[in-house]
Amino acid sequence: MGCGHGVQEDPILRLSSEEAFAKGQELMADEKYQQAHEYFAHAFQTAPNSEIGRDALLLQADAYFLSGGEFNLIKAEAKYRDFNNRYPTSENASYVQFQVANSLAKRMRKADRDQSETRKAMAAFEELIALYPTSEYVPQVEDEIRTLRSNLARHEYLVARYQLRRGLVKAGKSRLEGLIEKYPEYEERDLALFSLGIAHSRLKEQEEATAVFERLRSEFPASEYVKKIPSEYVS
Repeated sequence: MGCGHGVQEDPILRLSSEEAFAKGQELMADEKYQQAHEYFAHAFQTAPNSEIGRDALLLQADAYFLSGGEFNLIKAEAKYRDFNNRYPTSENASYVQFQVANSLAKRMRKADRDQSETRKAMAAFEELIALYPTSEYVPQVEDEIRTLRSNLARHEYLVARYQLRRGLVKAGKSRLEGLIEKYPEYEERDLALFSLGIAHSRLKEQEEATAVFERLRSEFPASEYVKKIPSEYVS
């Protein structure tokens, strides 16, 4: 009896799906996202197969996303994915895929931390381009991908630097080679080339070191790292 009485006391549960949806919209307009998603959840649960239920699920995801914070972003991603699974032919499909990726991208960690979420976000953005190449979100996706790639490239450099400092020169060299090949737009490419040349030098790979330092001079003649090239590689 006590449990049933508790249900009767919950004002949200007394509402119809239409009433809950309207209240959720009011709260969204007032930027009260944490409260809004509770009303949208009830609207969806009450009428999951209706148009209101469908719209409520999407707005619940939006409410979680706009609330921010890692926990809410995880919830948002789950709700967006749920929407796509339930309504794969929805006219909002490209938007939902965009938001799945954004929910991941906003959880991207700094370059010196694990990049699992960054890679998942990259895959989600690339999936959007593959599925919806004419989507209005593509220009924004391309900007987001550039940001993610920059973070991934910086991560690769930091790992390589750590390996070189720990004496893992072959591993550091291999990672730098991968960085230079995979991320030609990396903003500190001159530093990566310089570090690669030093790695070759430490491994007594003189010809390879000479070639890399020549490349550094050719591609970045004004770089501060050109002046730091060891004297034995300066003609």
